[in-house]
Amino acid sequence: MSLGTHTRRIPLILVPGVLCNSALWQCQVDGLGDIADITVTEEHRRHTDIGAIAGAILASAPEKFALAGLSFGGYVAFEIMRRAPHRVDRLGLFDTTANPDTDERRTLRRNLIKQAQSGRFLGVTDRLLPNYIHPDRVGDPALVNAIKAMALDVGQDGFVRQQTAVIGRADNRRDLGDIECPTLILVGRQDVLTPLARHEEMHAAIATSNLCVIEDCGHLSTLERPEAVNQAMRDWLKT
Repeated sequence: MSLGTHTRRIPLILVPGVLCNSALWQCQVDGLGDIADITVTEEHRRHTDIGAIAGAILASAPEKFALAGLSFGGYVAFEIMRRAPHRVDRLGLFDTTANPDTDERRTLRRNLIKQAQSGRFLGVTDRLLPNYIHPDRVGDPALVNAIKAMALDVGQDGFVRQQTAVIGRADNRRDLGDIECPTLILVGRQDVLTPLARHEEMHAAIATSNLCVIEDCGHLSTLERPEAVNQAMRDWLKT
């Protein structure tokens, strides 16, 4: 879509994480609409297999597009890159990891699935919040309420589908060296779920990547520090 004689908006597909919906990216939709034609996918909550999610996104995507995923969305982005690297001209990997789950993490996810299927779906509780956001933001009612509302919207069935997909994901480390498009690797400094070290490893393996560390920020960087994230994304989209 043209915005005048010389400026074109870049098609940009955004993929949310587990227990997240399009609200995760709303600040980016609002802040980057002048340079990007943005779609936030909902396919990440409809399937029990990352391959199926990636296939559904590709089926409706433009021929060429920019792509960014946060956390679980990053796992989906890796699969899209495996299937159609020629269609992705920019890649964003936010608060995610190329590493597979440990056996301990898989066991934890299976237990969470059983708990949800038995009718004890909790969403994001106060006890879990420090895993998702910077400790200083746990008392921020607007942020906390937004996170809890996303989790309730995804709901029990969506959560089970997402956890099932995560358990079955590939080890993406082996494919990092094949990524050739401009890649933004972005992480909150205090992200405890997918820590900085994992992003440094990805940065070292992807020759065309830049690493951006968002200060005073946990796992949900797009919600916690939207201005800093938007500036990093604007620079990436102009690459």
